[in-house]
Amino acid sequence: MIRLVQLLRRRSDVSAEDFTACWRDVHGPLVAGLQTPLGLVRHVQLHRDPADQGLDRAATAARGGMQPSFDGVAETWWRSADALRAALDSAAGSAAFALLAESEREFIDPAASPLWLAREYPQVSGQLGRVVAGWRTGIVRIHFDLNPHEHLGDEAGRRYWLTQHGPLVRSYSPARGILAYNQVHRDDAPDAAALTARLAALHGSAAPTYLGHAEAWFDRISGQGGPERDAAAAAALADEREFIDWDRSTIIVGKDLVFVERDWA
Repeated sequence: MIRLVQLLRRRSDVSAEDFTACWRDVHGPLVAGLQTPLGLVRHVQLHRDPADQGLDRAATAARGGMQPSFDGVAETWWRSADALRAALDSAAGSAAFALLAESEREFIDPAASPLWLAREYPQVSGQLGRVVAGWRTGIVRIHFDLNPHEHLGDEAGRRYWLTQHGPLVRSYSPARGILAYNQVHRDDAPDAAALTARLAALHGSAAPTYLGHAEAWFDRISGQGGPERDAAAAAALADEREFIDWDRSTIIVGKDLVFVERDWA
C-alpha cells in the first residue's frame, strides 16, 4: 500500500477548539462519505492529546529543541500508486479530491501543511492487525517526523534509519513497552514523486517535507518504569544523534480517530 501523510497547521484565525471540531466533525465524515470515488482503503486522523503534551515537551527537551509540533496529522491509504492515480484521473475522484481541498481550507493553512506519499516498513507488532490509539484506551501514538543530518543526505540517512536504527529499536521494544513500531519512509520514486506533486498542487501545500516518520504506540496505563526502560530510551536517543537532525524534525503525541477501514476491500 501507499500512504499519504499530511501534517496539518491550523489557520491563524481558527482556535484550537474550532480546528478540532471542524476537522473531526465535518471533514472526517466528508472523507468517509467519499471513500469510494477516492478509491481509498483507510483514513485516520491523529489528534494531539492534551493529556500528553508534557510528553511532547519532554521529548523535545531531551533532544535539545526541535521544530514546533503540528496541530494534527491526516493519513490516507491506497492499495497502490496506480489506484491513487486512477482516482485522481476519474471524473468522480477528481471532484471528490477538490471537495476535500475546499473543506480543508476552512480550518488549515494549506501552504504551511506539508504532505507526501510514503511507504511503510513495519518493525514491531505485538498483535494481529493494526494498533489504534483509541480515545477510551490508555494507548497513545508518537509520530516523529524526521530529517537526516545534511552531511549525510537523504540516501545515507534513510539507509542508517532502516538498517541500523530499526534493529536497535526492535531489540529494546520489550523494555520500552512498545505495542507497535513502524518506519514510514517518503517515497521518492519518480511515479510517487509525480503523484505527490499533483496532490500538493491540489491542496495548495508549499511547506518542506520530511524524510519520513517513525510511529510507535505505547500503553501508558500498563507501562512501567525501571532501569531496563531507562537504558532502552537512552540507547535509542544516542543512536538518533547519529543520523537525525533534531533541529529539522518534530514530534506529536496523540490519539487516533479511524474514519475509513476497508482492509476487507
